[in-house]
Amino acid sequence: MAEEQVKTRYSDEELAEFKQIIEGMLEKARAEYNTLRGVVMHGGNNDIEDTSPTFRTVEDDGANQLTKEEASQLAQRQYKFIKNLEAALVRIENKTYGICRVTGNLIPKERLRLVPHATLTVEAKEMLAKQGKN
Repeated sequence: MAEEQVKTRYSDEELAEFKQIIEGMLEKARAEYNTLRGVVMHGGNNDIEDTSPTFRTVEDDGANQLTKEEASQLAQRQYKFIKNLEAALVRIENKTYGICRVTGNLIPKERLRLVPHATLTVEAKEMLAKQGKN
């Protein structure tokens, strides 16, 4: 870890490792986003369910609406996550990936493996939280 404090950026090999991690997460995130959008846009699948007789109650309709609203919120969060991952890929290309935007120090590899779109060290994030900023 002391070695990472001396380095000013990650090596091309390390950046390639992070790029692979991010691209895998991005693929899964996009698939989940498309699924959520499908729920919001269509509210279900397009098979015989749409035409078969049902005995639905008002509660069912309310539950379906809540599900659509939840799916919409989840889709919005997923979209933001995708944009953050895409921005991380840009930082990799610019060779600025993994550098804390507040301190200029390298964000530890362990943190980037868990939160690959992170732009702050834990210390910087805590400092900003105490100041009421993010």
